[in-house]
Amino acid sequence: MRAGFAVAGIRLPRARHPAHPVGAAGVCGVKIGTMTNTEHRMTSDADNIIGLYQRHGRAWAEARSNRLLEAAWLDRFRALLPAQASILDLGCGSGEPIGRYFSEHGCHLTGIDSSPPLIELCQQSFPSEDWRIADMRALSIERTFNGILAWDSFFHLCPEDQRRMFAIFRKQSAPRAALMFTSGSSHGIAMGTLGGEPLYHASLDPDEYRALLEAHGFDVVAHVVEDPTCGGRTVWLSQLR
Repeated sequence: MRAGFAVAGIRLPRARHPAHPVGAAGVCGVKIGTMTNTEHRMTSDADNIIGLYQRHGRAWAEARSNRLLEAAWLDRFRALLPAQASILDLGCGSGEPIGRYFSEHGCHLTGIDSSPPLIELCQQSFPSEDWRIADMRALSIERTFNGILAWDSFFHLCPEDQRRMFAIFRKQSAPRAALMFTSGSSHGIAMGTLGGEPLYHASLDPDEYRALLEAHGFDVVAHVVEDPTCGGRTVWLSQLR
């Protein structure tokens, strides 16, 4: 699942809802015993992401621009990879335009999304690639990949689930694998909308992302906050040592 362009570069500190600290226990890391009404609603919104894209996936795909604002970052990512690289795209959406980019550059693509309507679109457009319906949080594929991408998808996970994802990134990484993902610019929660329903986004603090990458064996190759050339996205590009 990839968030729509309007919220892809969301600036969490200035979001419609104020940022909330996230605890260390409970659903999505929120301490149930001390949860406020606002925190409870946002936790529910995080849990509803899969259903949201199942209901509105096709409408989202029709509205999503195929203009490849991400091209410069995808080029930098691909420059770290061998020829005919294997790519794991987490939250691949409809496969447009990013899946098309990798396919046209000779990469071997495995796309993961929890929305059956979006995976169906991928299969129709790129039948030679490997498309799977799955939740990235429970991913376990019996192979590794030269590159792992979580572009405009990883930030739909609550903070605690984001922390857990770094072990999955590491497990699915081949030697010297590249990892690239988008995040918010600072720790917090922000809400957009999709099909008139709340669309959850969350981010850790940049120092925590750096610490998690370091702890799991990744070096930061490039990091830009709210890149004006890429729709205001905050981008992390790293490589396994």
